[in-house]
Amino acid sequence: MIRTRFSFYPKKHVDIEDLRNALFSYLIAKHEDGEFFFRIEDSHLKSYENEYQDFAKKIFTEFGLNGDYEFKKTSENHKAYAEKLVNKGKAYYCFCTEEELNRKRLEATENKTTYIYDGTCRLFPKDEARRKVLIEEQYVIRQRMPKEGQTTFRDLVYGDITTLNSCLEDQILIKSDGTSTYNFANVIDDALMNITHVTMSEKVLTSTPKYLLLYESLGFSVPKFIHYPRIVTKLENTLIDLLNQGFLKEAILNYIALLGWSPKSTQEFFTLEQLIQKFDFNHINKRPACFDIKKLKWFNHQYIIRLSDEEYITFVKPYLEQFYKLEDKSEEWIRYLLLMYKKQIYFASEIVLNAHMFFVNHIELEEKEISYLKSDTRRKEVVNTFKDEVKKELNWNRETIKEILEHVKEKTTSTGSLLYMPIRISITGKRKGPDLVDCLYLLGQKKVLERLETI
Repeated sequence: MIRTRFSFYPKKHVDIEDLRNALFSYLIAKHEDGEFFFRIEDSHLKSYENEYQDFAKKIFTEFGLNGDYEFKKTSENHKAYAEKLVNKGKAYYCFCTEEELNRKRLEATENKTTYIYDGTCRLFPKDEARRKVLIEEQYVIRQRMPKEGQTTFRDLVYGDITTLNSCLEDQILIKSDGTSTYNFANVIDDALMNITHVTMSEKVLTSTPKYLLLYESLGFSVPKFIHYPRIVTKLENTLIDLLNQGFLKEAILNYIALLGWSPKSTQEFFTLEQLIQKFDFNHINKRPACFDIKKLKWFNHQYIIRLSDEEYITFVKPYLEQFYKLEDKSEEWIRYLLLMYKKQIYFASEIVLNAHMFFVNHIELEEKEISYLKSDTRRKEVVNTFKDEVKKELNWNRETIKEILEHVKEKTTSTGSLLYMPIRISITGKRKGPDLVDCLYLLGQKKVLERLETI
């Protein structure tokens, strides 16, 4: 049975790439009726880290990536494995101070070379090293990397990867406070959980030989490795931002599934259930995936359109309520307003800006719009005639508004944009927007006249 996991180190909020990586790991397992685990990688969390952990749990649950949750209870078990490696000569105690290491890093920077630990403590006598440990001299435990030859492993996405052993640094396994490093703990936990497919970002592809050597040194079965292409973007689009702006979880999940994976068909829209059926890790791409906010907005727009009217209103209305007072508005008016924008908004919070003109008494016309209205006498005639017709109307509804526009058309002999554009700009301040009749109806006769009087 395939068993995958997504391990999260709660030093930050879950971001887009985290969610994409978790989704891929989930789909790889579920496609084969396997098991997926979500694992928090630290048990000694500070308050803000607990917030990150809670947010991560909430996110993965709400996005439907349900798995068994595993938590590290203590790092003592990890340290015991590190001591086992020391006894086998596969790791060693390192007593280099932070000052010494910083000095060497600085020298490397000055010499414009890449710093790599030089193995000062590799040949330290074992008896002397254990004496230092017993007298509680500060130390870390480092993995003893082979310095000759090369290490090769097969990645199911990137193929055979070979690394010269001379390029592998003696990485720290146990820190000076006795706790394990993230990388070492990951190997131990994956082995103890019988994870069959270790999934990680392509960013750590070159570090995988270190993990492979740990599996072999500890006598663990070596899992299969799957690395995902990184996600690149020019914009700072955090997952929290997207959710706060009103992007649907289904749209986000659908879009990120295509960031680094290509289905066999031209199908673009997938439910999570369909992704489970269709997902094949053999179709994960090697090239970095580009996160395009415009494409995500398009996806979200399509999902908004597909919502039922009731689902749409439930989703969007809270954003309207957050910014505007609706006490004096009827439920019918609110419903009408929201549905008018259903096919125009790309994310829910857009309703706030789009509907702004319905909640202010006056609008400020831009200079180019003022110039547009004044530059042609026919446009002035249309606006003035429209004003006169509005004043005469006793019943304000969509049908009478249509009649008013017909009267203006007949009296001014204006049609098309010459008829509608001057009226739209005078009332809304914009050249584009929802149906003009709908806008006039929702604004109400009184507010329409007030705006016409300022032109």
